[in-house]
Amino acid sequence: MQFVKTSDLKPGMRLAKPIYNKMGVLLYERNTRLTIQGINSIENFGLIGIFILEPAEPLPPLTREDVEFEQFQTIYMFKLKDNMDKLQDNQPPATLLELAQSIQAHYGVLDHKLNFAQMLRSSADFVYKHSISVAILTALISNGMRVTPPEKLALIIAGLLYDFGYLYVPLAVLDKGDDLSESDQDFIQMNLERGYETIRPTYESSGLPKLSLEIIQHTIFENSRTVKAKEPVGNVRLLADILKVADKFDRLTAMRLSDPPISEVAAMYYLKKNSRFYNSRVLTALAQCIHILPTGSCVDLSDGEKALVLMENPDDFARPMVLKFSNNLIYDLSDPVIGKKLRVTDTMKTMDNRIAIDADTLKHFSTDNYIKETTDRFRKSKLQIAQRRQTGATHRGSGHRPADSRQQAAARGTAPQQAGHSQTAQGQVPRQQPRKQQAAPQQAMRQQTPRPAAPQQARQQAPTKQP
Repeated sequence: MQFVKTSDLKPGMRLAKPIYNKMGVLLYERNTRLTIQGINSIENFGLIGIFILEPAEPLPPLTREDVEFEQFQTIYMFKLKDNMDKLQDNQPPATLLELAQSIQAHYGVLDHKLNFAQMLRSSADFVYKHSISVAILTALISNGMRVTPPEKLALIIAGLLYDFGYLYVPLAVLDKGDDLSESDQDFIQMNLERGYETIRPTYESSGLPKLSLEIIQHTIFENSRTVKAKEPVGNVRLLADILKVADKFDRLTAMRLSDPPISEVAAMYYLKKNSRFYNSRVLTALAQCIHILPTGSCVDLSDGEKALVLMENPDDFARPMVLKFSNNLIYDLSDPVIGKKLRVTDTMKTMDNRIAIDADTLKHFSTDNYIKETTDRFRKSKLQIAQRRQTGATHRGSGHRPADSRQQAAARGTAPQQAGHSQTAQGQVPRQQPRKQQAAPQQAMRQQTPRPAAPQQARQQAPTKQP
């Protein structure tokens, strides 16, 4: 499965993920081959890109929970957009609380790991879909950390609204991705603070919890250069840390406006490497509520080999039990001895080991005359062999000799022999006799010819030298 930008789509490519409309109705099923009309529709949707199956890649299994998860994300996204549109018009978000309660009911009480898959995103709906993913992640993490239901609901609402200010940022700035100048960062921060000031007047009248506003305030003004953030009170610090981890994880693993997404395991390695900024307890809870290296995934190992994950490790996602493709041996990476020498570096980007070379690159390579002559001779010999085989197969199927051979025999003065007769002319070799007549002389000669002594017996009869 590979991420392909919309501008690089070609007819014949197969969809790896379905595409839904805003009501959650399926438009394009998985494994659908793209046509020119389909590509035009995807461009009209404004999608940044889509996930495509490789030519020989089978359709991955999809559970009912996975299908519902994608449908819910689509429905949630349009509900959130309606509420954010009202906030931009200085109206209270009427159905925002209902949306947060639905997310809590579906994903705030799960007792198993979830296959977390982000939706296809466009530059027009990036903020909405990102906020939905972050809200779902906060529900999963807070549930794993045993956060109380009221705090969990407040955190979900904060995840839905904390990036509201990005709606005021022009797409020209957002398209820069990570290549932001200092002035660009200041401009984005100013709009995030503007979004907070837009939310605050109508917040209490909407019946939303005050704790959500405190989490949003701490998250936005923590990096402000003009306004000093207030010290968090109570459990606000932990809830803000959960929101921070969920935000960064989704930004790394989801399709972005500038950079391609990275794998879940690569994102976790990044967050753990920067544990000074991201709470380690939250990272542990995140790894326990979603699949990082699920069973059946193909991974790259530190020794350069490829492997298949046979069993997840619930204590450490980076140390599963794997099966190496090269030697067909099983390695338990949780073993301290094995884990010291071998580890998972990333998931496989592709299962196609062929090297892709474009036509322009091939033009830079040319062969010398010797290689050309050798190739031509090889092709000519191969063609002659194929023609002879085809001619022989045709003759065997017809059951008679070709006419030209009879004509050649008549020209030489020899006529075809009748069955059971042998005609011998001067300079001609008689035809092969029946096997029974030839077997007797050969057998007699074998009887008259003495057999040589075995090598071992010959060595025993040889005289030995005296000292």
